[in-house]
Amino acid sequence: MRVLADRIVQVLRQVRGPAASEAVYEATALIVGGAFLVAGFAVALPVFWGHELAISGAGSIGAFAAYGGAATAAISFALGRLAVRPEAPDPAAARDGFSVPGDRLRWYDLTAIAFAHAAIAYLGWLGIAELLERSFVDAPVFAFPGAILVAVAFALTAYVCFLSAVALTPMVLSLVLAVFLVVGAFASMLASSDVHWWRDNLSALGMSSNSSSAAFNVTLVIAGIMVTTISRYATAGLPVDDPVDRRGRRVVRGGLILMGLFLACVGIFPVDEFFLLHNTVATGMAVVFAVVVVGLPWFLHSIPRVFVAFGWAYVLVIALLAAFFAVGYYNLTAVELIAAVLIFSWIIVFLRTAGSIGGTPRVLRESTPTATVAPD
Repeated sequence: MRVLADRIVQVLRQVRGPAASEAVYEATALIVGGAFLVAGFAVALPVFWGHELAISGAGSIGAFAAYGGAATAAISFALGRLAVRPEAPDPAAARDGFSVPGDRLRWYDLTAIAFAHAAIAYLGWLGIAELLERSFVDAPVFAFPGAILVAVAFALTAYVCFLSAVALTPMVLSLVLAVFLVVGAFASMLASSDVHWWRDNLSALGMSSNSSSAAFNVTLVIAGIMVTTISRYATAGLPVDDPVDRRGRRVVRGGLILMGLFLACVGIFPVDEFFLLHNTVATGMAVVFAVVVVGLPWFLHSIPRVFVAFGWAYVLVIALLAAFFAVGYYNLTAVELIAAVLIFSWIIVFLRTAGSIGGTPRVLRESTPTATVAPD
């Protein structure tokens, strides 16, 4: 184990800095995954020895893989960020492995992203275990194969999370955000003590009387922090050739950050305890989204017109849903769910669009010493 640990440290030192090749990152991810494979087997086998284990439920291999996978995800994500952290960062180059020149990820950004990876791993392995339990009804799992399965789960989690941390970009963050929201929402729905929560509204999942409230509210808070992170970095590469463009970029960035703050506040202030404040921030998020989308061609002159039309269509659909709710055709839950899907899908497409018009790819920026970014 000591030799393996020394080898991991040596490889991590080799990949420090922006000049490391993708092949070295891939090799390092395999080593990290192998280390967690060995560690997972060494921990699981003594725990499982002498027992016949269930696939899911309390004390099962599914629960063990879920809790251990969450810890593995957080640790491997931290290792990935250390691997791409330069010793002497250049202010004019991308820092911390993030494709935004002259900027860096803050500690709260990394904490939220690491938590999202851990939550995805935890809920993902729980869901897989439940699916296998229903496929192999009443099938016991013995200690040795159970330890191997858990070790493989740890290794796969470490491999994926390490590569996600190394290749962290606004687009990768948007995909992590989407997966995190989906698994967090479904986990809240499945854990709800009120099976008819949908008759009220989506925020009913966050009520203090509901057993799913913690999962739902924490999901919204972490997602809100991630939206603010994505907003800052996704707009950093947009072209700003004159003061008007620079001012427009600030407006769009501020609007997206405000949406993230409102989303976090929706989770911080549950509807049953802060009814007026909860509804205000939830409505404010929709209003800010509409303002940003409708004003996009004036804020960002370089944005493609087809994307502008795409966003206007989304706003019209949300307005139509609100009209259906007003006349009693849809309930509030349906409107909130569809609006949330539309808003976050727009954010993901906006990231791709901004990246396509945002200038030089990361590799070219790093290899061109004269590359600069206009200051805000």
